Amino acid sequence: MAIIDPQHLQRLQDLAHRHRRGVAGTTLALLAGFTLTAVAVAPLVPAAVPPAQRLVVESLQPVDLSAQLEALAAQDLRLVRSDVTRGTETVQSLFGRLGIVDAEAQAFVRSDATARRLLTGRGGKMVQARTDAAGALQELIARYPSEVADQSRTHFTRLTISRFDGRWLSRLETVPFTAQARLASGTIESSLFAATDATGVPDSVAMQLADIFSVDIDFHRELRRGDTFSVVYESLYADGEPVSWNEGAGRVLAAEFVNAGRAYHALYFQAAGESRGGYYGLDGSSRRRVFLASPMEFSRVTSGFGMRRHPLQQRWRAHRGVDYGAPVGTPVRTVGDGVVEFAGRQNGYGNTIEIRHGSGRTTLYAHLSKIDVRKGQRVEQGQRIGAVGMTGWTTGPHLHFEFRINGQHQDPLRIAKTSETVELSAAARERFAEVAQRLQVKLEVADSLVSQRSYSE
Repeated sequence: MAIIDPQHLQRLQDLAHRHRRGVAGTTLALLAGFTLTAVAVAPLVPAAVPPAQRLVVESLQPVDLSAQLEALAAQDLRLVRSDVTRGTETVQSLFGRLGIVDAEAQAFVRSDATARRLLTGRGGKMVQARTDAAGALQELIARYPSEVADQSRTHFTRLTISRFDGRWLSRLETVPFTAQARLASGTIESSLFAATDATGVPDSVAMQLADIFSVDIDFHRELRRGDTFSVVYESLYADGEPVSWNEGAGRVLAAEFVNAGRAYHALYFQAAGESRGGYYGLDGSSRRRVFLASPMEFSRVTSGFGMRRHPLQQRWRAHRGVDYGAPVGTPVRTVGDGVVEFAGRQNGYGNTIEIRHGSGRTTLYAHLSKIDVRKGQRVEQGQRIGAVGMTGWTTGPHLHFEFRINGQHQDPLRIAKTSETVELSAAARERFAEVAQRLQVKLEVADSLVSQRSYSE
């Protein structure tokens, strides 16, 4: 460190005081010198040298593609196209959309009784066609709802048209679906269908929910805003392809419905050796009763049991049944096991079916457009027996339904709620507990979706 003598420092201060202008000028000159030096030095920094560039020219020989083209031409090309049949389909229009150019195949579909099923009935059949490069048909497979009524939710029909040893063959099979479980939940704001639509739940599942809980909840009058539902249902696949009909949904496997603060549960279970399953509570108590609450899966009650003003006679009189408003052709089912007592036309009732259920109990279904059973036939609960119509004395399409005990008319809904349940056997309860445990876990996951959605909203 440099040490300055105090006397020397004093002389410097006196000198600066006497020559203030000279010191200032000298300082400015020194600063200018530094500035000029900086300007002069900056250009001396070497500039970046651009990299050396070199032009390379090289000739390339094109690859000989003739061998590859010949190999490609030798391949047996197979084209696969898929489509869905339409209601007014013809062989020509369907083959045109599928790119099939094969007059012989068209003639076979027109002449063969099994192959003609491709175009009969309703549209919506899933069709997959395999052709060669020229459009000649090699194989056509159609998949559509099972032609066996009680297997509509478990199986599908597969129609195969193929060529074998120069001959055309057709084959019809009933094949089980493969299914994947889907979870959903929602909150009621206005109606059940509005809530299921908002959560992407198919209408067929909503109808099952209404049917499963119909004995506990009147979905026309007792539904409350804020009620919630959680459901586990099947998503169906036919040969690995998502099913296009019935919205691709199968059976409800588990469900919870909270109505006015009270929770109702239903788990599907089929005991070993039984031809059909049913719904049970979490404790194994059966939800299935001897009689269903309604002869249709989901419908609108237009006239209840009791006194009413008759729409034709315009006077008050006792209405001894329940009227359900529904479009013509809506399926009608029997509410319980029994034997068909009458099937035919009956005065003002129009097309009518009467079923005897035992213990003096009978049911009647009137104004039908179609009768699907015959006298003496044994029927099972839930089986389709006809379709809604407007035959007989009626002002519009609806089903008139009656329930009688020893000839006396009874309120069908009251009978359904008080009828005895069908319980699980002791042997089936252990198996049910295993199935219930798995389904309940899925149901709890679905139930959690309600709170998550409510939180996010």
